[in-house]
Amino acid sequence: MAAVKPPLSSPTSTRLFRSFLPSPSSASPRTLRSREPTTSFALFCSTAANPSSDGFLSKGSSSLHSTNGASSVSSNASSAIDFLTLCHRLKTTKRKGWVNHGIKGPESIADHMYRMAIMALIAPDLSNIDRERCIKIAIVHDIAEAIVGDITPSDGVPKAEKSRLEKEALDEMCRVLGGGLRADEIKELWAEYENNSSIEASIVKDFDKVEMILQALEYETEHGKVLDEFFLSTAGKFQTDIGKTWAAEVVKRRNSRLEKRF
Repeated sequence: MAAVKPPLSSPTSTRLFRSFLPSPSSASPRTLRSREPTTSFALFCSTAANPSSDGFLSKGSSSLHSTNGASSVSSNASSAIDFLTLCHRLKTTKRKGWVNHGIKGPESIADHMYRMAIMALIAPDLSNIDRERCIKIAIVHDIAEAIVGDITPSDGVPKAEKSRLEKEALDEMCRVLGGGLRADEIKELWAEYENNSSIEASIVKDFDKVEMILQALEYETEHGKVLDEFFLSTAGKFQTDIGKTWAAEVVKRRNSRLEKRF
């Protein structure tokens, strides 16, 4: 992947976001609504929107209500697909640090977040830790990079400015999603990670570093490189016991490999 472009200003980032969605003149999910929902689908939509106590339509439900329910589901689907289309960039944007070190076929942003989520899934049970929240934070912590790209320390962007750009991008993505509870949750999870405001956020921040040095070790092994920078930049910065333990295991394996090599 080519180097990530300089941070985007607000108008530019908005134009970039819009370029990944269908134009108003094209056939998009928002314009393809001429087909009426089938009776069974409309019935399902109405039931989902306003079920009776037993989960089925009440006798007084109207066909108009069914149509409105189907329309709402169609609108939500359109927003969801727009959002997912924007998230596609997470799968195709390569992590800048590896690009800068000449790694061929480096991992994407989505690759990185996925393995972090796996870390949260397989971590041992810890007292008073919400595992599901850790998984969610891992999934969304870099989501704004779908618009701003992977901004690294080598780009020289101040931390506060990087945070501002990413928050602006996140807000734009949540508008694409259509707002609502899910969008609010994404914002909350992202802010929790960004501010390191919970033990779950601290654990995921450690997983972020562990995943990076593990990937560095794997690239050293695959490409015959020495990637000291990634180990030096994270040394002594792990906040939690599990982060420290897993990082120590990665470093131990690396040291063993280097001893055999040299």
